[in-house]
Amino acid sequence: MLDIKYIKESPDEVIARLAKKGKDAKADIEAILDLDSRRRALIAENEALKAEQNKTNKLIPQYKKEGKDMAALFAELKEAGAKVKANDENLKQIETQLTSYMLGLPNLPDLDLKAGGKENNEPLRYYGEPRVFDFEPKNHVDLCTNLGLIDYKRGAKLSGNGFWIYSGLGARLEWAILNYFIDFHTGNNYQLMLVPHMLGYECGLTAGQFPKFQDDVYWLETAEDERRRFMLPTAETALVSLHRDEILTEADLPKKYISYTPCFRREAGSYRADERGMVRGHQFNKVEMVQYTLPEKSDEAFEELVGNAEDLVKGLGFHFRTVKLAAEDCSASMARTYDIEINIPSMNGYKEVSSVSNARDYQARRGMMRVRRENGKTEFLHTLNGSGLATSRIFPALVEQNQNADGSVTVPEVLRKYLGTDIIK
Repeated sequence: MLDIKYIKESPDEVIARLAKKGKDAKADIEAILDLDSRRRALIAENEALKAEQNKTNKLIPQYKKEGKDMAALFAELKEAGAKVKANDENLKQIETQLTSYMLGLPNLPDLDLKAGGKENNEPLRYYGEPRVFDFEPKNHVDLCTNLGLIDYKRGAKLSGNGFWIYSGLGARLEWAILNYFIDFHTGNNYQLMLVPHMLGYECGLTAGQFPKFQDDVYWLETAEDERRRFMLPTAETALVSLHRDEILTEADLPKKYISYTPCFRREAGSYRADERGMVRGHQFNKVEMVQYTLPEKSDEAFEELVGNAEDLVKGLGFHFRTVKLAAEDCSASMARTYDIEINIPSMNGYKEVSSVSNARDYQARRGMMRVRRENGKTEFLHTLNGSGLATSRIFPALVEQNQNADGSVTVPEVLRKYLGTDIIK
């Protein structure tokens, strides 16, 4: 959620910055300013009415003592009470409307971001070189099928398109990749959290995914008197609510968390020919990084998360690039995002395996997450998140980039201690 004080002080700047994200917010900002003005006017009127009621109430004992007629006083109190009640009802409606408008606004992109979408994304750096094969390489679907690593047909039989089964050594390879990620992060003092996979609405609201994208998740059928829950689309949705409605101290920060979860997405993609297999799916595994920081430490934390994601990909020996996203390509709740993109030979280009984002105080405002400074003042903290990493594109890249002419796959050195073999054949 944006700071309404900033909206009131700089409405034109807010409109211009949101336009970089492709959002025409002029009408929304005008509505917010109007509703806020009406809200403040009603609050002021009620305060004045209540002050008059207090004065009138103080006259009652005096009137009684002097034997004066109090009918006029009671009539005045009744009229003021009715007016206060009517104002309260009107105020409630206005605040509901105002909250709806505020929740509907995306986060402001950082000032240095380019306007527009993917066409304006900016590659910042490259690592390594794409592998050059001296034989005709296979795609990951054929490799995984031939080696018995993935059972696509039975995955579709169980759950439909967009699902697969890790089988035998494939399941062990998936688990090895996840263990590598987790060991890396815990070695960097991130606290491992195993969070629920079913979450309440407030988690999606705090993360900024709801109400706009509430139809993109899988909702569970529940009884009328039962709390409504959805399957988490990413562990970020849970981790950024850990400290919802809490006030932390400066000494508590930064909070550094990771969580392994399967992720559930209703929209799995277009299933283009070059995105077969596990590249897009309704369920995939991911280790997520989340930080809670002081505002002045936010940029430093962002660079740390980007570095972590890059180091994980470097450890696997992949060629990759780090890309700064243009404003419109950042998600609605994020102020800036860098993507780590790897090369999957059969897909003719780069595919994102990690998005690292800074929400600034946007999620903290939605979830009332604050920090109490040493001087006693409280303010909203900052939240950041990053994939560290998702496996559904790492796995295909691994088998394609490490394939051999005989159809076997060389296991990256960092995974061998988990998998117990150097070659998959």
